[in-house]
Amino acid sequence: MTTPSVLFICSRNAGKSQMAAALMDYVSDGKVTSYSAGTNPGASINHEAVASLAECGADMAQGEPKPIDPSLAASVDRVVILGTDANPSFDPQVKTERWVTYEPSEDGITGAERMNMIRDEIADRVRSLFHELEK
Repeated sequence: MTTPSVLFICSRNAGKSQMAAALMDYVSDGKVTSYSAGTNPGASINHEAVASLAECGADMAQGEPKPIDPSLAASVDRVVILGTDANPSFDPQVKTERWVTYEPSEDGITGAERMNMIRDEIADRVRSLFHELEK
């Protein structure tokens, strides 16, 4: 039996896609191989996201924003695009879905509270995806 794999993509690969990959690593305990990338990678990861994940036991502290590797995207079992800003310029040949997540800052929620809300929503979606891939 092969290990399922998923590539999480967001625009800057600094927060949401890094969080999703780290959460998949944590939730699946190695039963799913996860990757992350960005359509327009930033200079560094979001340190509020690192702190938020650490609170729940997941770790993205060593993450670095990186561009999409089309050969990797073609080889995974699933591609998940987070948010509406990321629009990959390749046509994935694998099952692809987009997760449009709630943005708390639109309601004036900032800082750690904002990041924890984003983390919790992504964690719920990651758990669902893990159970789907596990079948």
